[in-house]
Amino acid sequence: MPQETQEDHHVWGENLADPAHADQVVELARRARGDAAPPSPRPTVVTFDGPAGSGKSSLARLVADRLDAPVVHLDDLLPGWDGLPAAPALLTTQVLVPLARGEQAAFRRFDWHAGEFAELVPVPTADFLVVEGVASSVGVARAYADVRVWLEAAHDVRMQRGLARDGDGFAGHWEAWAAQEARIFEADGTAAHAHLRLQTDGPALP
Repeated sequence: MPQETQEDHHVWGENLADPAHADQVVELARRARGDAAPPSPRPTVVTFDGPAGSGKSSLARLVADRLDAPVVHLDDLLPGWDGLPAAPALLTTQVLVPLARGEQAAFRRFDWHAGEFAELVPVPTADFLVVEGVASSVGVARAYADVRVWLEAAHDVRMQRGLARDGDGFAGHWEAWAAQEARIFEADGTAAHAHLRLQTDGPALP
């Protein structure tokens, strides 16, 4: 989806994220890092996955603030409205594999307005890395995610949030995007592989 500014991400997070959910994720992340033996030189990767409008960027920002972690937004990597299937491989090859090797990671940002890839964006080095976006824990990316968080909400709630955030630019793409998500998540069984599943319009899922 067309990129928000960092300020947009932060405001959206303040308005939507549940601090109790953030507490759960932070606990899992710190436990995952503490359980590593020997201590890992690579960052502990926390992913926030789920359909559009489920609150991924909101909760990711709150958790990242608490963990003092950089955030990679998958929207910045995937090549446009039809590019979701390519997202896990782009994330893995550009970010997750280099970090796992102890190397500097960087990704090529996709410019949604120009419809092409733009500058190379370095990923800061830290003990934790937060990755948020649809398909961030799908397929090849899953093995590199130390904590996988799945968020979901009712269709109408998610659509209302998406349109409020992205405006008319998203309206014409919503159904096609939702169908694309559904195909990928069903084939991958993404929710079943999560360490934590959160219902963002109600109580936590079992």
